[in-house]
Parts: sequence; structure tokens; C-alpha cells
Amino acid sequence: MTESTHLSLHVPEPAVRPGDQPDFSNVKIPKAGSVPRPEIDAAPESMRELAYSIIRVLDHEGNAVGPWAGLLSDEELLSGLRHMLLLRAFDARMLMAQRQGKTSFYMQHLGEEAVSCAFRKALSKGDMNFPTYRQAGLLIADGYPLVTMMNQIFSNEGDPLHGRQLPVLYSSKEHGFFTLSGNLATQFVQAVGWAMASAIKGDTKIAAGWIGDGSTAESDFHSAMVFASTYKAPVVLNVVNNQWAISTFQGIARGGSGTFAARGLGFGIPALRVDGNDYLAVHAVARWAVERARRNLGPTLIEYVTYRVGAHSTSDDPSAYRPKTESEAWPLGDPVLRLKKHLIARGVWSEEQHLQAEAEIMDTVIEAQKEAESHGTLHAGGKPSVRDIFEGVYAVMPAHLHRQRRMAGC
Repeated sequence: MTESTHLSLHVPEPAVRPGDQPDFSNVKIPKAGSVPRPEIDAAPESMRELAYSIIRVLDHEGNAVGPWAGLLSDEELLSGLRHMLLLRAFDARMLMAQRQGKTSFYMQHLGEEAVSCAFRKALSKGDMNFPTYRQAGLLIADGYPLVTMMNQIFSNEGDPLHGRQLPVLYSSKEHGFFTLSGNLATQFVQAVGWAMASAIKGDTKIAAGWIGDGSTAESDFHSAMVFASTYKAPVVLNVVNNQWAISTFQGIARGGSGTFAARGLGFGIPALRVDGNDYLAVHAVARWAVERARRNLGPTLIEYVTYRVGAHSTSDDPSAYRPKTESEAWPLGDPVLRLKKHLIARGVWSEEQHLQAEAEIMDTVIEAQKEAESHGTLHAGGKPSVRDIFEGVYAVMPAHLHRQRRMAGC
């Protein structure tokens, strides 16, 4: 008879803790331009290796190389750089505003600007994003008014959501930005449902779902994958792997799958990993996946390999769970500096132009903030009362529900 073995539970541990030397030796980075670009209609099983590699366009010298390069003009790249600079300046001012007590909390995008800014330029008007709270670049890159974004953060009289959402949980149907939810992972399955509805109607619009690496541990992630793969929904499913959830390293949610993209393989979904700090690579992969969805070829799962430089939010202290210098050791660099280097190498940008652009963009953001702060407070004390919230809900409630409310004595 086989002798019984005492069982033990495996709990994944990060490679380093606060005070340790940062270590990214586990991040295998292929040479820029070395990963092949499949045909749009390629079978998922033919591109299995893309779920374990990293698609890169920009090399260390700032040159765009390989089969994923050459899709953007100089003007489009300059526009992308300005969008990232605008988002970074917006972040800096809103973080300061939170420290000054002008809003309850804020969530930075520092280090992740390329992911949302580049992805947005691959979409068309009418497509719908189901984002998380670190995709404000989708709005920035689509020309959404800065003042309106700030009004929502300050919950003032100009807030288009009338104080019904927490700061940074924006909403704009016109700009393809579905309202955010504080319940993590719900956006993923909703994106699939929206895409399925578009297909049922015979429409031409596609959806994009967004989720963080930590939230892939939620059941909604798996529900979305089941429905997307079964019904070949026209949706792009984006996993932003910025290495850390609010205080938990990515290994907890990733488990033994090796990569987050690899999760798509078991569902028969094309799965790609991309350098999330490479604007050109992000746009190229997004464009590939968007075209696949629009051709009615089904979903694509994309993992963006990036790094959250700042805290998870202004309520978080990352020094409690990761080395203070870890962001400096991140091997894929800074998305703004990398695109800047590329444009200088192409001869269409310079250090002087970059400094001038930074100053002008910061002036624009400061002016927008002054205008937003000139609006009066929506509610006494800056926060809606319970009555305010219920009155706001009932204001948009259908007539038959109003009748039920009155009958119930509410």
C-alpha cells in the first residue's frame, strides 16, 4: 500500500520584497522585430507561440523594425506622443489636486500611457470600450474635453454624471467609453455581451473589453472567454499586465498558465503578448485584432506587458509590497521616452521641441483645471446625500417604476 503524503498548499510568492534588489530576469524579452505577424484570418492554433513571446517594434536605438512596423505616419506618431504627454500632465495635476483635498482619490496611468492612447487610434467611431480605471487615454486620444474629465473627478456642477460615479469612473457613449464599475472584471463580460448584440443586429461596430492582471482571477474573466469563444463575438479582450494588483504580484492571478495570454489558448482564441510600452507595437497589434473582429473572424486576447510606476491609487503605498527602485529597473523602459527617441531618430522631433511641447501641454492642463475649479460644488460638502443619489436615480427611472415606487410609499 502506498504511504500517504501530507498535503501542503502552494501560495505563489513574488521574487522580491521591499528592501530587495529588483529582479525582472523572469521577463523574457525577444529581439525587436523578431516576432512574426500572422495573416488576419490565420487559425488560432497556428499562432500559439505568440501567447508566450512579446511583440516589439522599437529596438534599443529607437528604430522601428520587423513585420509589425510601418503602419503609422510621422504625423500620427507625433499625435500619439502628444496624447501620452497630455495624459501624463493630466495625471500630475489631478494627483496634486487630490493631495490638496480637491477630490477624494485618483488613479495614475504613469508608465502605461501607450496602452490606451495607441489602442484608441485603431478603433472607429461607434465602437465601444468597456474600460477599467486606468484607460483614460482612450478619452484623451479621442479628443474628450479635459474640463469635462476634471468636472467628473471634482463632482462639481459641470459633472456630466451629476455625482453618481466615483472620481475617474468616466462615461461617454459618444466617445465609445462605457461607464466604469468599481466591481472589478465586470467590464470584460459586458464587452462580450455588447459585441454579441452588435452581431445579432447585423451592425458593423465592435467592442473592446479591458481588465487588469489581478482581476483575471475573477469569474467574470472566464465567463467572458467562454461566451466570446463560443459565439465568435466581435470583441478585443485586453489584459493589462502591469505586474502588480493593488498589493499582490501577478503570479497570484496568473497561476501556472505561464502568461495571461496563454489563457486564451484553451478557449481557441488567438492570443498575443505585446510590449505595452511600445506605442508602435501596441497600435499594430490592436489594429490587427480590431480588423479580425470587424471581418467577423471572432475575438482576440491581448496581453500588454507593462509596469505600473505609480501607486495603485492615492490610497495605496507600493513601498509596502515592492522595492522602491523597481520601476527604474523595468526592462521595457518608459513609453513616452521611447517614442520620443524614435521620432528624434526619424528627424521629425527634437529635444527642444519636446521641452516646448511639455510646457505647452502643461499650460493647457492648468487652464482646464482653473476652469473646472471655477464650477460650483454639486452638493454641500462636495458629496451627494442619500436623498440626492435616490432623486438622481428616480429622475431617469421609467414611468411604470415611478408608479410602483409611489404605491410602495417611497
